[in-house]
Amino acid sequence: MELEGLSAALPRGAGLAWLLAGALAGGLARGFSGFGAALIFVPLASVALGPQRAAPLMLLLEAFAIAALTPGAWRLADRRAVGWLALGALLGTPLGAAVLVLADPRALRWGVAAVILGLLALVASGWRFRGRPAAPLTVGVGMAGGVLGGVAMVSGPPVIAYLLGQEGPARQVRASFALYLAAGGIFAGIAYAAAGLLDAALLGPFLLAAPAYAIGIWGGVAMFGLASEAAFRRACYGMIALAALLSLPAWDGVLR
Repeated sequence: MELEGLSAALPRGAGLAWLLAGALAGGLARGFSGFGAALIFVPLASVALGPQRAAPLMLLLEAFAIAALTPGAWRLADRRAVGWLALGALLGTPLGAAVLVLADPRALRWGVAAVILGLLALVASGWRFRGRPAAPLTVGVGMAGGVLGGVAMVSGPPVIAYLLGQEGPARQVRASFALYLAAGGIFAGIAYAAAGLLDAALLGPFLLAAPAYAIGIWGGVAMFGLASEAAFRRACYGMIALAALLSLPAWDGVLR
């Protein structure tokens, strides 16, 4: 991509501020608690780039973390359960990617914000699935996560709520979740590439957002232990809610 074309793809002014703020805040949440990056980044980056760019950009930002965490997760995870979840994600991700491509960008921003606020309510409520796990149900949960991942890279909340309700050590649950996210990331990458969403126009925003995201992760890791996990989780919940509300198209005339 020529330098002139690369420059044209970059957000400017308030759009640039939203992109960098989303990357920094998302990285902070990711580094401290291991969750929430996409829930914060995608709505704020959508203000700058639109959802059709924000979700693939989140995938690129997370690629290094997925690559680093997957080998360890493979050793500890319940691979049978993850296999059923991954099958669901394989079915659901193309559906979510189709919505991302075909939906009106403004309507999609409203939808993404509403979905993220709903997922935040699910996570913050502490609800856990307490029923008996079965293969069809596990596939269904994975499919729900796949659809959400295809639309906005937010596949985690329904899957982690399902996994946390199962018996097993916490380390195995975390590993299973990480392995599912890796599978979901691969499926999202394939779906986005097939839909033409992974193109050279993402390079400029990636080069801008990646350092802010990395700084946020470093800051989140450094802050671990300085505040209670409960306090920081509440702060993450607040950032997610604020990001979703600020991303609403109703504010475009004021904040852009």
